[in-house]
Amino acid sequence: MGAFHAYDIRGVYGKDFNAEDVYRMGFFLPSVLGAKRWLVGRDVRESSPEIHRQLLKGLTDAGCEVSDAGLCTTPMVYFGTAKYGFEASVMITASHNPAEYNGLKISAANAIPVGFDTGLNMLEQKIKEVPAPSGTPGTVISFDFLKDYVAFMLPYKKDISNLKIVMDCSNGMSSIMVKDIYGSHPIYLFDEPDGRFPNHEPNPLDMKNIVQLQQKVQETGADLGVIFDGDADRVMFTDELGTFIPPDLLIGLLGHYFLEEKGLKGKVIQDIRTSKSVAEYLVPMGAEMKIWRVGRAYAANMLREIDGIYGGELAGHYYFKDFYYSDSGMLASILITNLFAQFKREGLSASAVVGRIRKYENSGEINFRIAEKQKAMDAVKNYFESEASPTLFLDFDGYRVEFPDWWYNIRPSNTEPYLRLLVEAKTTALLNEKVNKIREILATFQS
Repeated sequence: MGAFHAYDIRGVYGKDFNAEDVYRMGFFLPSVLGAKRWLVGRDVRESSPEIHRQLLKGLTDAGCEVSDAGLCTTPMVYFGTAKYGFEASVMITASHNPAEYNGLKISAANAIPVGFDTGLNMLEQKIKEVPAPSGTPGTVISFDFLKDYVAFMLPYKKDISNLKIVMDCSNGMSSIMVKDIYGSHPIYLFDEPDGRFPNHEPNPLDMKNIVQLQQKVQETGADLGVIFDGDADRVMFTDELGTFIPPDLLIGLLGHYFLEEKGLKGKVIQDIRTSKSVAEYLVPMGAEMKIWRVGRAYAANMLREIDGIYGGELAGHYYFKDFYYSDSGMLASILITNLFAQFKREGLSASAVVGRIRKYENSGEINFRIAEKQKAMDAVKNYFESEASPTLFLDFDGYRVEFPDWWYNIRPSNTEPYLRLLVEAKTTALLNEKVNKIREILATFQS
């Protein structure tokens, strides 16, 4: 079964996994994690009700006590797991993937992520066995904590009345709470939950999915565009021109809240793809930067391990110590809109703020469909190391190789059949030179 990945279980429902698989996951998960008290939530995808039924049947056949949160966001499940002391949880979602996909995001106690190396590998093997229910079946109760979640968020919200905002909910789960937080202030797009995602796919990293947001920002003269993904664990932004803001740069922006306003000093996580601009911006504020692997299963665990303040990823995840070391698109949106409102009062537009952080030219992630990923990565590494000695070399998530005027990250995707490349350089000419050379090297590995 091809649904088991580094971070979660995910694939096309009915093809990569089916109802029987889900039942077995529910039945065997309690023994894999040693957990009896479970929290379960789901998104609005059309396959989610069936997956939900099968999961609950498996959990209860295993004798578990299940609290059913119903329709909710993924960060709500993280919050509920930790706040109310559940032993484990499952969120039924495929996050940003198209409508035909679905999946399960699993957490242990305290919202600690369960990835392939920390339990999903064992579950993948266990579901090959035949379940044998015995003893007294477990129970299911409804558990609605949306008001508690909103109440947690609201104290972070400041006066943003000076900002004109367009907010795209992507017909996803942010829709169930966004107006409880922002009220009628933003101009909303696609703010009704619809698991068919009729207006655009719920992936803001694909530029075709933000076109309507960009147009609306430009048409209305808005100061900022905000867009959530399908399960609201990620949020992304455009500036007043409708230009997409690279999410990693906003790790730098958040320093104004955590490091300056709150006066915290300590560790901040960035993923291995993050612009050098971010560390250069944050270190003078008192940050100690930690570069780590891509994905919640790694980032959240590392933030907890080092007792970091916050962190973020190029993909639009932002992790907070104050949010049980987990990611929340809604909390990130509140903190970031607060900061843009503050800077506007000082006479700075969103583009001007981002311009203060950005110091390098960046290629963005470029995908290559390559079978021999390791050989291709080594070919790139060997070529450039033969020309000059790197100033930094990291090899825990593909390779991040830095030179005085440029750097690159090349890594195999954990969720898709791609080799991903990102290059950053001090000038556009140097960036183009290095990207073109890497393309030339990788072309020899493409069929």
